[in-house]
Amino acid sequence: MTTADLLVILPLICVAAAAVAVMLLVAVRRSYHGAFLLTLIGLAAAVVTLPWMAGARLQTLPLLMPGGYAALYTGLLVLAAAGSALLTFGYLRKYEGNREEFFILMLLATLGASVLAVSNHFASFFLGLELLSISLYALIAYPHKTNFHIEASVKYLILAAVSSAFLLFGMALIYAYSGHMAINRVGPTLREIQLQGGAPWLIAGLAMIVAAIGFKLAVVPFHLWTPDVYQGAPAPVTAFVATVSKGGVVAVLLRLFSPGDIQTNSSLFFAFGAIAIATMLAGNLLALLQDNVKRILAYSSIAHLGYILVAFLAGGAQAVNAVTFYLMAYFIATLGSFGVITVLSEPGDEMENLDDYRGLFWRRPWLAGIFTAMVLSLAGLPLTAGFVGKFYLTLAGVGAALWTLVIVLVLSSTIGLYYYLRILAALYARPPLPQAARPVPAFSLSDGIILAALTFLLIWLGVAPTPVIDLIQTMTH
Repeated sequence: MTTADLLVILPLICVAAAAVAVMLLVAVRRSYHGAFLLTLIGLAAAVVTLPWMAGARLQTLPLLMPGGYAALYTGLLVLAAAGSALLTFGYLRKYEGNREEFFILMLLATLGASVLAVSNHFASFFLGLELLSISLYALIAYPHKTNFHIEASVKYLILAAVSSAFLLFGMALIYAYSGHMAINRVGPTLREIQLQGGAPWLIAGLAMIVAAIGFKLAVVPFHLWTPDVYQGAPAPVTAFVATVSKGGVVAVLLRLFSPGDIQTNSSLFFAFGAIAIATMLAGNLLALLQDNVKRILAYSSIAHLGYILVAFLAGGAQAVNAVTFYLMAYFIATLGSFGVITVLSEPGDEMENLDDYRGLFWRRPWLAGIFTAMVLSLAGLPLTAGFVGKFYLTLAGVGAALWTLVIVLVLSSTIGLYYYLRILAALYARPPLPQAARPVPAFSLSDGIILAALTFLLIWLGVAPTPVIDLIQTMTH
């Protein structure tokens, strides 16, 4: 590799170097604050070096494709990881076990997700996905205070193993048919088989890869254990899984099946369309039955991935822009929602039930106000980033005349208002008697910083989204 090649992947190198630095620190002297600071420094360095990656628009490495698109998604994933790290610092401050290794695992998972965003080959795709998944196994079970953490980790392990099996078999079938493993060759191959009238091996391979991605995105019908994982994982890890993990897979999905290529293959288009409809309806309907806040947000996350598939199927120049902006809005609201849960929780003793949040406004008005803003954004109400994001998704669907998908999007979003209002009703309800109220812990400085920043971004993108939309259009074209 040349110096120029190293420069364009410098953000990945910074994240990997941070993981090694924290590992060496732990080997020499345990320091929770030191591990936290090294993590933030590594993630900040990755963000600072993104211009080098963005500048390599015409440079393609054997396994990676840097450029504006890769830099945009890498930056989004790294910033979400930094937010999760800030939430983790306050969450683990009372944890009695070893805490430094948590940041090593988080950095490795971030590196895996970032590799997905830059990937241009099935080999790098698989390596990034496995690096992400293996790190998440340990993160989900990290506090090991209760059996719920272990159960959630085992369930995620099984889901990831099944997903990897489908992925590898699908890659093998595609290679057997086409003789290549480059991601940017999948689109031309789709057009080729459309002209030839079909190729059973390739169609089977694509179906298996779609199933593998479905497991990672937790879309219907591959969502079965996802709410259990969200409930059993520590709150900051749940935030990380719902954002960084999902974002990396969406990034590689847009590169693997570009919207224009989906339009040329009716079978693939129908499959994704059916998945999108089932995901939007099932996610919102099943959330109505939940009394656990983390499970409500889990089913909400499933529904939001269905919304993203609407713009993905719409195709055209605006598809990637709509998906990316909505993903940003989803990241902010999801990190903020789980951030409030994290602030109110401790390892092994998390505030999960709706009754735990009853009357929170009268005890911690600022936290209740932040949670309200995040929930309103997830519901897609005006003056929030979620409203602008959902508007662009709907606009993309209408522009492509995907009327069935748009109608389902609107109807399922209306259904979702009910369980979001349940959360708000609990926040502002009459507080329980002092002896029955659950104590609310004070939050740390890092918690306050990240929650304030997320709230500002939520409102800013809802009121003045034009600069960010222009940035997305510049980076993705």
